[in-house]
Amino acid sequence: MKLRRPPRRGQPETIIALIDVVFFLLVFFLLIGRMDATAPFDMAPPTALGGTEMPGGGATVSISAQGALALNGAALDRKDTLRGLALLLENTPDLLIRINAHRDSELRNVLPLVGEIEALGARDIVLVVTPGLP
Repeated sequence: MKLRRPPRRGQPETIIALIDVVFFLLVFFLLIGRMDATAPFDMAPPTALGGTEMPGGGATVSISAQGALALNGAALDRKDTLRGLALLLENTPDLLIRINAHRDSELRNVLPLVGEIEALGARDIVLVVTPGLP
């Protein structure tokens, strides 16, 4: 009686190639995503007629339609917002400050804040706007 060996099975497919694809997708989405702080309230910046791309980095001060403030996504009162900005500017004197005001926010909530931020020693202040349609 002759015993036969069972047929050899092929190599199982490796999962390494799938892990590489997932890793590349993860890196891709990290590179294209924005890592800015989001405001704790609804933000709809005003529409601009022209302008340039907003530079990245820095600190973001958000102003709601009712005048509430947030610094880098944390809701704070005016005094704490300015104190936080002073600490940030003390550590990084050339820090870019973005002001993201809601389009319905009154000018009396925005302009005095810009002056106070300048008094803290900020060199670059950028107002965030939504690009207008051509």
